[in-house]
Amino acid sequence: MRTIYFVLACLFATNVFPQITINDFDLVEQGDVLYKAYDENPISSINIGSSGINQNWDFSTLQITEIDTLNFISPVGTAYANLYTNVNLCMEDKGSLSYFNKNSSSLDLYGRNDTVFNNPAVFFPLPLDYGLSMTDGPNVVIEQNITGPSLSFVLPASTVSTLTNGLANQADTALIQITNTTDFTVDASGVITTPLGTFDVLRLKQVQSTSSILNIYVSDSLTQIGTWLTNISFSSIPLLSNFSNDQEEILYQWLTNDPSVEFLIAETVVDSLDNIVEGISFQISPTTSIEEYYSSRELIRVTDLLGREIRVTDNNKALFYIYNDGTVEKKIVVK
Repeated sequence: MRTIYFVLACLFATNVFPQITINDFDLVEQGDVLYKAYDENPISSINIGSSGINQNWDFSTLQITEIDTLNFISPVGTAYANLYTNVNLCMEDKGSLSYFNKNSSSLDLYGRNDTVFNNPAVFFPLPLDYGLSMTDGPNVVIEQNITGPSLSFVLPASTVSTLTNGLANQADTALIQITNTTDFTVDASGVITTPLGTFDVLRLKQVQSTSSILNIYVSDSLTQIGTWLTNISFSSIPLLSNFSNDQEEILYQWLTNDPSVEFLIAETVVDSLDNIVEGISFQISPTTSIEEYYSSRELIRVTDLLGREIRVTDNNKALFYIYNDGTVEKKIVVK
């Protein structure tokens, strides 16, 4: 009898969270509006936790340093609708449009704005269950020719001259091929608490590997003699020096099937040791705090790299947007 009591005591003393499944109807649809906040400097007590079942993530102390509004709309009538014939969902974020197709087996990303992927990339495999593991790719998602002012901005005469030891001074055409491979693993389940509330969740781990090949046709403006430069390293181009031709990003996402919310509860990028490297984004409710946040955040000035104040209409320049709350956004508008 004492053995039975001991077993029962152990069962009731253990927090067992229900295992959930996330299907396509648990995700966003046309007409949904979500508010995504960022905490760029989450306090040290927040960590992503371990893999396995019955996890408990406490993200309740997250603070808002930035807010985005995500509008999920019909692709029909959008600016690039004619480029996307096999999609049924469009996400508008800061004026950028991302085009998706949602079905029972996956949520697929077909492209952003006028950049249509050669092959759609799986955004979420579906249904999501604890223990799921799958790989999407390698897929050539972008294979594009670049010419005109955009190319001249990235590859001015001085850069071309350096790349060719003075044999050429202009870039005529660039061919870029980007191959993407993503490993998906639902490695944990449990309960998460954020400023939005407490939810049963699955944690999806994504390891995204991107390989880029850049070939450039360059020529001399006087002799018109040209040649192809192949397999160019991004590090040899000043404006791309912060990027690598081969990159890997590790992303953790927490998702729920709670009908009161949709899409992501929280997500973060980590390094190979699971340390948070880019803050945490998290969904919040549409309360008056959002209005207060936006009303108190004002643009003070826009400057160039040297700190000189610049007109917002200036194009083909790296600009810094400085706000009264101390935040700074770097933007490059190419036209």
